[in-house]
Amino acid sequence: MTQLITAARVLIEAIEAKDVRAKEEAMRSFVERVTFATPDDIRNMLREVLAADWMALPPWARNLAYRLACLQRPGDSDLLREAATDLYSFGPDWDEHAQRLRALADGIE
Repeated sequence: MTQLITAARVLIEAIEAKDVRAKEEAMRSFVERVTFATPDDIRNMLREVLAADWMALPPWARNLAYRLACLQRPGDSDLLREAATDLYSFGPDWDEHAQRLRALADGIE
């Protein structure tokens, strides 16, 4: 298990436990780990964590993870589509961004 997957799981547990101090530390650790992760590590973390409980990882953490992966691989149409699909899952506030990502992916192919 990678440090990023561990950080994501600790974040989920801290949020569910409602412990403010643990939540703050878990958020800091997650942001630090995801910031320096490779796109492959980010995708692996998202796949593993979301497969266990699709709604457990907060939208801000998912958005950050996908954003950082897409910034590192702007020409990866599969990644752009995956990120767009995830954005569509959280209501109309994110639809414009999801449409932009899909359009970028379409333009690559």
